[in-house]
Amino acid sequence: MDLKGYIRSIPDFPTRGIMFRDITTLLKDPHALREAVEALSRPFRNERIDQVVAAEARGFIFGPAVACQLGAGFVPVRKPGKLPAETIERTYELEYGADTLTIHRDAIRPADRVLLLDDLLATGGTMKACCDLVAELGAAVVACVFLIELSFLPGRQKLAGYRVISLVDYASEEEI
Repeated sequence: MDLKGYIRSIPDFPTRGIMFRDITTLLKDPHALREAVEALSRPFRNERIDQVVAAEARGFIFGPAVACQLGAGFVPVRKPGKLPAETIERTYELEYGADTLTIHRDAIRPADRVLLLDDLLATGGTMKACCDLVAELGAAVVACVFLIELSFLPGRQKLAGYRVISLVDYASEEEI
């Protein structure tokens, strides 16, 4: 199934000059949604995955479903102040400014094998922060998997040293 055909491109959202890749059109189609979850899971069916880790918000859409497919747990990574128990945090640079992500200190054990997942790989800052959080907890990152990759941006380079898999690639901002 061509998942790219289910993703809507919206120019000038959220700001002028940005081509937004809208996955809501994929999510509302039960066949495309099922295929996306299965395709995100497929490369890892024969690997031991203990936890699937995803950052809010769109990573939460696919993370639990992929975790169920793999017989793994799901661990949310959130903005500061959203998780109730003791957390660790990582601040990372954005194009304009910085952001911070947190994870429960007891969410992952040092022997765990972790799959990191998000809907989109662009500049790689969010996923690199997630990798750093998992590493700080002593677990092994098996791979970083994405529904969409904007390969004209440096996200993959920021994740150098990690196995990176994406299902749909946009090689340019203008690609529809």
